[in-house]
Amino acid sequence: MTPSANGAVHGHGGGLTFRASLTEAMDGLLRGDPRVLILGEDVLDPYGGAFKVTRGLSDRYPGRVLATPVSEAAIIGTATGLAIGGLRPIAEVMFGDFLLLAADELINHAAKFRAMYHEQVTVPLVVRAPAGGGRAYGPTHSQSLEKHFLGVPGLKVVAPTHLHDPGALLRAAVADPDPVLFVEHKLLYPLELRPSEQRGTPYPTATVRAGDGDPGVIIFAYGGGVRWCLPAMSRLAEAGVSSTLCLPSRIDRFEPWTWWDLAGRPPAAVLVEEGTAGHGWTAEVAAQLAEAGDAPSIRRVTGADDIIPAAGHLEDAMLPSAEAVVAAALALVR
Repeated sequence: MTPSANGAVHGHGGGLTFRASLTEAMDGLLRGDPRVLILGEDVLDPYGGAFKVTRGLSDRYPGRVLATPVSEAAIIGTATGLAIGGLRPIAEVMFGDFLLLAADELINHAAKFRAMYHEQVTVPLVVRAPAGGGRAYGPTHSQSLEKHFLGVPGLKVVAPTHLHDPGALLRAAVADPDPVLFVEHKLLYPLELRPSEQRGTPYPTATVRAGDGDPGVIIFAYGGGVRWCLPAMSRLAEAGVSSTLCLPSRIDRFEPWTWWDLAGRPPAAVLVEEGTAGHGWTAEVAAQLAEAGDAPSIRRVTGADDIIPAAGHLEDAMLPSAEAVVAAALALVR
């Protein structure tokens, strides 16, 4: 696989891909549980969704995969009602950018109904949302907006990578009694799954180690950030710096100091996030590490605080990169 500057991967081998893992999981869920429904825009065959994750499912399960009007508020509102009624809906929002059109339904309704109705109802809703840049889709189709949903009581946010098992995570989300926002980075869809060490259930954290000797740096990232971190780790190892990559699949309520301790308390931590720097996931991780006391030195690598341009080369310039991750790590350890 050959990555471009923005981390896009051109071509893959014959193993199970990130996309196929999700499709197979939904196939099994539809086959095995009559409560499961899929709904969203253009999810029917032969199109099978904007990123082809639902392709083949409506033909195999007629009446269980439902096309909706172009209204994210209606999609999430309807799915919330179905979940309250005892079903297990999987709602697809075509682009993660459009989640804001359904923020009221997700944040002020689905996430709160369990508490508002004194635990008499649950909302087992999964909202799938392709997110992130790297494909030159322009300002309103390339954002990483999941930080706006972190910290919402009652809402879980899950962001798998190809180092996790995306299908297993989706099955766990469908089984969850509370709503789950399931963020899928667009550039991960063609990647083959790559086994790694994982701890925790039902939403495990994956870790990867590179280099020899005592740990020099720990890298925290999630979702699409993996595409810069893995090549950065190889380059750091060549420079004599060992590293550990920590990739939580559940990115809300994440406790980084636990993983820093397990990694051997390396003196440096690099935090990677594709979204803009301000008030994001990396800021929360940095705060938690600092509050732990004997904290590592910290650098953040994020997207620029600007609107994503449509031109590919300009988009590349404002996104993180493997070079930026390496530079941040070396600045801390040397």
